[in-house]
Amino acid sequence: MPSLDPALRKRLCSSLAPRYRKALHTHLKSPGAASRRRATAIGRSAQSSGLVTLDLAIIHEQAVVALAADFHFASPRNSALRQASEFFTCALIPLERAQSVAREAHDNLILRNQILSRHAKALALGNRRLEREVVRRKAAVVLAHDSKERYRVLFLESQVMQKKLRNLTRQIITAQEEERREISRELHDDVVQTLVGINVELSALGKGASVGLKALKAKIARTQRLVTNSVNAVHRFARELRPAVLDDLGLIPALNAYTKSLSERKKLKIHLSAFAGVEALGSAKRTVLFRVAQEALTNVARHAQATMVSMNIREIKGSIRMEVTDNGKSFAVEKTLLTHSRNRLGLVGMRERVEMVGGSLSIISVKGKGTTVRAEIPFDADTKKS
Repeated sequence: MPSLDPALRKRLCSSLAPRYRKALHTHLKSPGAASRRRATAIGRSAQSSGLVTLDLAIIHEQAVVALAADFHFASPRNSALRQASEFFTCALIPLERAQSVAREAHDNLILRNQILSRHAKALALGNRRLEREVVRRKAAVVLAHDSKERYRVLFLESQVMQKKLRNLTRQIITAQEEERREISRELHDDVVQTLVGINVELSALGKGASVGLKALKAKIARTQRLVTNSVNAVHRFARELRPAVLDDLGLIPALNAYTKSLSERKKLKIHLSAFAGVEALGSAKRTVLFRVAQEALTNVARHAQATMVSMNIREIKGSIRMEVTDNGKSFAVEKTLLTHSRNRLGLVGMRERVEMVGGSLSIISVKGKGTTVRAEIPFDADTKKS
């Protein structure tokens, strides 16, 4: 879906905000199936209008702040904050259903994946037509002895078409990565800064209050805690899109943070050992290794029924080798690559990412021994290793 004009987006958010706040107020007063259905209906309205998860998150935060005085969200004995989160989750359902098949919830990524699929089908159809034409013309060679040059031209055209398909795949992956980077930057620079500004203003207001205004100070403190929780939630959302630590500190800290989070969420033991020289790779190559590790670990958590995962990064003859090995159930790699399932798209995506930076990827899955995903990426020619 194309991005909305900022002015139109603002009008749509302003129009939806009162309805959301009223429905949330009703839910907090009397939670139940009816109010959850209203939340889902609001989410459908937002999605059909072209709004995204971030827009609805901002509307939700505004509504929570507006209702904070009445419901005391910060009180540990008060279930209002949990009920508000439940309402927000129901509102997000229509938006989430329209987003990424791999949990990366963004309409633009879905659109680009759809574009890739359509182009891939079109190019595959073109290749099949070329192959039929090659067969026909080869038969003509036997009859007329004059079509050798035609066959050579068709073969070159087929190679060009295949190269275009590979280039298109790589362009889509690159565009996805840039889009994630931009969304992450927007969350950090705009939304978080706004919430932090609110927190600073509330803090200043609390310091200026007189001793006799204890009730006001208490409300301000509760609101500050609510805003702090919101900042943490937005930071968490931004990290899932593209961890800032990958750009700020490097690949190893980013993998440490990701594996720790996944291990806690999925009750999965993950052991990471890494060669420090991997940080000498360029940003694009470190990003590829992170995304391959992320996809491999996601597949383990979703499908392998594993209890332990080992991730090892080491140097081998001018290259970096990363291996992700689990003790879960195996799968037929070649058969999966020939199907049209979501799993195939993930495997193809990993391979395309690695190949686009001059590397290679292999997947070995053995019954009773689990699966190993191995990616090898060469150092840049001008990289200086210590």
